[in-house]
Order: sequence, then structure tokens, then C-alpha cells
Amino acid sequence: MILPWLRGAVLVLALAPLAYYVLALYCTWTYRRRSREPGRGNSSALPVSILKPVRGVDREAYENFASFCRLDYPQYELLFAVADADDPVLPVLDKLKREFPQRSIRVLTDVPQLGVNRKVNNLCKLVEEARHDLLVIVDSDVRVEPGYLREVAPCFADPQVGCVTAFFRGLTPGGVAAELEGLALSTETVPNALVARQIEGKIQFAFGWTMATTKQVLAKIGGFEAMVNHHSDDFELGNRVAAAGYKIQLAEQPVWMVFPEETFGEYLRHEMRWAIGLRNVRPAGYVGLALTFGLPWAVLAAVAAPSAGWAAGYLLAYVILRSTQVWAAGAWALGDPVSRKSWWLAPLRDLINFATWMAGFFSDRVRWRGVEYHVRQGLLVPVADQKQREASRADAH
Repeated sequence: MILPWLRGAVLVLALAPLAYYVLALYCTWTYRRRSREPGRGNSSALPVSILKPVRGVDREAYENFASFCRLDYPQYELLFAVADADDPVLPVLDKLKREFPQRSIRVLTDVPQLGVNRKVNNLCKLVEEARHDLLVIVDSDVRVEPGYLREVAPCFADPQVGCVTAFFRGLTPGGVAAELEGLALSTETVPNALVARQIEGKIQFAFGWTMATTKQVLAKIGGFEAMVNHHSDDFELGNRVAAAGYKIQLAEQPVWMVFPEETFGEYLRHEMRWAIGLRNVRPAGYVGLALTFGLPWAVLAAVAAPSAGWAAGYLLAYVILRSTQVWAAGAWALGDPVSRKSWWLAPLRDLINFATWMAGFFSDRVRWRGVEYHVRQGLLVPVADQKQREASRADAH
């Protein structure tokens, strides 16, 4: 027997994610309408330094890198930073330099270890060696179209813009795990970002697949040197740029994210890493996600509903609104092939997302590029260092 007040509370709260889906649909429609307006064109051709921190060989790594050598842009350089002298990606980069001799390509291997985050260590070196003021930072598993820089660089014609970021479209090798990970675009990335922009009036974070900024802006926020121990460099960069009074702008066109072949276990570990990271950098926002999980609320509402008709109504509303929102955000707004093909997996993605969100409250341990860390208040603490400190304290007693 469910108490009347509890039934009423569940039925009311279960409306929250449905309202969120409706708001996300509105924000997606607004985004698509603006993206179809006349673009910025070639109003700016500032020279650009493209910075790519690299570790290991991603799927289709050569083609990902080569796409940056085929850009339709008058002046840019391409810099890679690789911390390990025996990294298997180095022969791939040597091939790139041989096959694109007309491009300014440099590979940096002498990378000082300023902090725990290896990617940010690479970024510190890349910024130091960059010849140009305009910096475009891109993850190693990203592929772009020839007009990429003509989308990003003109945004800086507005002196109030301090960072430009972008959405992505996914390329997967097939398999349920990769398809589920690719659905992050339409189930989380796009709706969360567009709803946040609608509510707050601005974006206060960036995405690692495109983070463009300038040396002057970086200097004002302490540079990447201030982030060498942080888990989420993209969030930190965007958050600090916004706090300094600059605007963060979305590029009109998405990039391509090339997802790896992975097992279901690897996919779950990746989801846990991002859940734990998000809880540490945005704890209030992480708790607030509870009201965006449509599947568990629909099930709770069906259980608490006073009749079968009410129960069916909640479940049907979830299925229709969520499916529409996922398809609209990915397939319709961005032309994402993963969303177009696998939108029907959204309920499974939602179930896993809710489970990892719950688990994220009870763990702070992540594995990133083969190294295990604790994440505490947004900072990375290597597990090996933690064990050594604990052993030292035990020996002292």
C-alpha cells in the first residue's frame, strides 16, 4: 500500500525529466535554426597553432591526423606532444610528416612532468612552443572537415569570445558498447549543453574535442600550468575562461569523434571515469541530474500510479519524448550517424547511465590511459602515490 502523499510526490517528480526532454527539444530546434543562418564566412584568417596532445595509437589514428593536414586555411601549424620516447604513435607521426611535407608539422617529445595529468603536461609544452597566438586544442581521436578552421577562427573577431568549442558526430566500428558510447552525444552532451545555455544564458565549459583560445586568455587564467593536477582539463579551461568574463561560443559545425573498438567492460569503466569526474567538478549539478533520468522515474511512476492507464501514460510519454529528443539532437540537428542508426538503444543507455551515476557516489577511483587514479575535489591522485604515502605513515607509527 503506497501512502497517498508518497504516490503524489512520485507522480509529480516523474514529470521533471519529461519536462526536461521537452525543453531539450526546444533548445535543439533553436540551435538548428541558428546553425542554418548565414555563417561567419572568411571574416578572419588569423594564423593558428593546432595543438594535439597524444598518447598511444587510437583507432584510425593516421586518418584522424591527416584530416588536419588537408584543412582549407591559409596559415596554420600542427604540433603534437608525446611524453614517452617509445610511444607507438611516433611512427604514425613520422609517416604524417613524410606524406605532408608542405605542412608545418612538429612533434615534441621533451615534455616536463609538471603535474599528474599527462595530457595537461603535454599542453603546457605545446603552448610554450606554439608560434601563433590563436590556439586550437583537439583530442587525438578527432577528425575534421577541410573547413574546420574557417568555422572556428572567425569567432575570435568578437573580442569578448575567450573560447570556442564544438559538438561532435560519431564514427564507431560497430558493436553495442561503441554504439552506446556514441549515443552520449544525443542523450547527454547536446541536451545538457543546450539546456544549460538556455537556463544560464551562457556556456561555462568546453569540450576536449575542440577547445580554441588565445595565449592572452590563457595567461589571464594562469595557463595550463594551473590545471596540471586536475581531472577534467576541458571543464577547467571553459570554467576559468567564463569566470574571467569571456564568452564561450559553439562552433557552427561539429567535428568527428572516432570511437575505439571496446568491450562492454571497457565502456562501463569509461562511463564511471566521467561520472566520478563530473561529481568532483560539479557536485551540485551532478546531484541535479537525478531529475533528468526519465527511465527510472517512469518506472517509479508506473508502480505508484493509481491505475493501469496512468502507468501506461508515464511509460509511453517517456518512450516517445526520449526517442524524439535523442533523434532530434543527434540525427536531425547534427547529422550524427550513430544517433540515426542506434537511437532505439537510448533506454539501455539511460539505464546504464543511471546505474553509473549511482555508483559514482560511492567511488573515486578511475583508470585513464592505463594509469589508476583517485579523483578528489577535481584533482588526480595516482593510486601508487597514495599507497606509498599510506605505507610511509604506517612505517612512521
